[in-house]
Amino acid sequence: MNDLVSDKESIKFELKAIQDFIEIHISEEEITAVQIRGNELNVYLARSGKLLADSKYHRDERLKDSVFENIKDLLKLSATTANKYIDSLCKEENYLVNWADRINRACTHQLDWCRSVLSKQKEELRQSQYSN
Repeated sequence: MNDLVSDKESIKFELKAIQDFIEIHISEEEITAVQIRGNELNVYLARSGKLLADSKYHRDERLKDSVFENIKDLLKLSATTANKYIDSLCKEENYLVNWADRINRACTHQLDWCRSVLSKQKEELRQSQYSN
């Protein structure tokens, strides 16, 4: 296996840690907390992208192995049924790919939220300076 690719257990462990983080609610009134969260989300966004790539690597390896192991059975099936059969053989790998993808997207959306909150605060500060 490629030395740069995380093993599946490590991927699960990291995805769980990121999942726990993105499920934490913070108030938009706590600007420092929003800034810190944004900084952490940048790191998690990059890391979840890597975990997604690693998950796809494992899925591709499993797909390759599954096809070769089951080639006789696959030749007897229609293309749609064969694809569903192969997907069922790769359910753990597909799960990791889907989870990593959802976490990556959630980090992106939460980072956008942080930017919006900070922009709103910046604009309110600017307006309060002009009104004084």
